[in-house]
Amino acid sequence: MHQIKKISFLFLLISILFVTSGCVSVKSTKDTSNVDGGIFKTFNKGDTWQQKVLIPTTSGKPGSFAGMSVSSMIIDPSDEKAVYFGSEANGLLYSYNGGEGWQPAGKLIQATIKSIAIDPSFKCTIYAAIGNRLYKSTDCNRSWSQVYYDNDVAAKVVHVVVDQYNSSNVYILISRGDVVKSSNGGQDWQTITRIKGGVQKMIINPNDSRKMYVVTSTQVFKTIDGGENWEEFNSLQDKMKELKLSNDIKDFVVTKSEEEKIFVATFYGLIKSSDGGNNWEKIELIPPEKKATINAIAINEKNPNEIYYVTNTTFFRSQDGGQNWATKKLPTTKAGWALLIDPTDPNIIYMGVKGFEKK
Repeated sequence: MHQIKKISFLFLLISILFVTSGCVSVKSTKDTSNVDGGIFKTFNKGDTWQQKVLIPTTSGKPGSFAGMSVSSMIIDPSDEKAVYFGSEANGLLYSYNGGEGWQPAGKLIQATIKSIAIDPSFKCTIYAAIGNRLYKSTDCNRSWSQVYYDNDVAAKVVHVVVDQYNSSNVYILISRGDVVKSSNGGQDWQTITRIKGGVQKMIINPNDSRKMYVVTSTQVFKTIDGGENWEEFNSLQDKMKELKLSNDIKDFVVTKSEEEKIFVATFYGLIKSSDGGNNWEKIELIPPEKKATINAIAINEKNPNEIYYVTNTTFFRSQDGGQNWATKKLPTTKAGWALLIDPTDPNIIYMGVKGFEKK
């Protein structure tokens, strides 16, 4: 009887060890929810990707933000090695070596960074939009001060941009539709127009900063006189209706070129203008528009025929203005959400990813 109890105990112990080790093995091989997020980088226009999420520490054991989702990204216009990653709910991270190592902006609130802007004349001046506030650093992320506060606590600062011609001019979009301007780097503010609809992005024309565009979820408004007068971008709206494209605007890009090309991505389609918006043409996509679900686009400033866009599962590349496309499955279980092209080496592209369930 004693021998039987001993054998039974050994069998039970072995069974527990087997089950336990099996559970650990399954979890480590299948659960990638916290390891394949953050930001990815390609050196060959999307053929292959490398995850760039390491945070050096004094202990020698690097940290990581592989579990974070992107909210906003930007490359410093005066230094292509300086890349900023605004996360969802976890604050701002920055890299001064092209993503090889990152540091958190520790003195800034650890929250969702809705938008980031860098002063093109003074690279240590950075703006970050958080909730109903705008923060500014003038010492390369060492310290931050609040330069805008909206009395409506439900309002959000959804976007911030800096005039490349006169960096004292800073513009922010407020979620209720206000376009607000500071002419002295954030010391004072005034509302220059109000737009109906959910404003989401403001673009300053890289060729002429007097020309600006405000993108809502369904419309685009433009000014050609530095914000004194605004009007609907009727030629764009008319073309979208004519082509029966979705009016859910996902991205809007103006290239730095003599032709002043403009690219607009809707949820299911892509159109472009080669003459500043007077005339538009449709860019054929694969898969068909109804299945495209574009999240972001990027255009090579040195060659506007190089077009990139990303969906929840796939990276798309065209080198002939959209006539032909190459596709690559994303190197992550996350959705591609933001794209940045290195302005000095267009072979290099950064992709920020966002974590949510794919369908």
